[in-house]
Amino acid sequence: MDMKLEVVVVPVADVDRAKEFYKGLGWRLDADIATGEDFRVVQVTPPGSPASVIFGTSVTSQAPGSAQGLHLVVDDITAAYDELKRLGADPSEVFHDAGGVFHHAGTDARVPGADPQRGSYGSFLSFSDPDGNGWVLQEVTTRLPGRLDPSVTTFTSASDLAAALRRAAAAHGEHEARTGAEDPEWPDWYADYMVREQAGIELPS
Repeated sequence: MDMKLEVVVVPVADVDRAKEFYKGLGWRLDADIATGEDFRVVQVTPPGSPASVIFGTSVTSQAPGSAQGLHLVVDDITAAYDELKRLGADPSEVFHDAGGVFHHAGTDARVPGADPQRGSYGSFLSFSDPDGNGWVLQEVTTRLPGRLDPSVTTFTSASDLAAALRRAAAAHGEHEARTGAEDPEWPDWYADYMVREQAGIELPS
């Protein structure tokens, strides 16, 4: 039985303030429904995300600002920093963790700058909403083996697909340089590369 993460509930004190903050980041407003003064549900979705975020009145018993370590995945951490800065989210500087596996809680063991090898999963930045709920952005460019079903390839946005095409194009250029000839079957090569990359299996050479 498939079990897909659909919604994360975030506790806020001021619903309208939170709504304007997340809309200001370009998150899609899916719903704003109130059945009375004591119950209101607002749902927003980050660009390209299959899961959404809900906040409102009487939707959680958590204290406002207590949600921490909420993760968003991006394929370019530097571009993500620039966009969040432009949109007023006041992001942290890009960092990697001293342990090199995942990041510690809070700001412990943060090392300034992206992962030196720019390895997938290794570079982060953080920001908070007006209530102090903490978000972390993680750069993922290649999935580890077994993380995705190799029989299913999906892209959640045009920019996600475009980024995959650029990586395939760069790899294909190296492929043609090795073979010393133009590849008339490049669409098949691109498709094979993109499916394998997303599935986390060995890439074509």
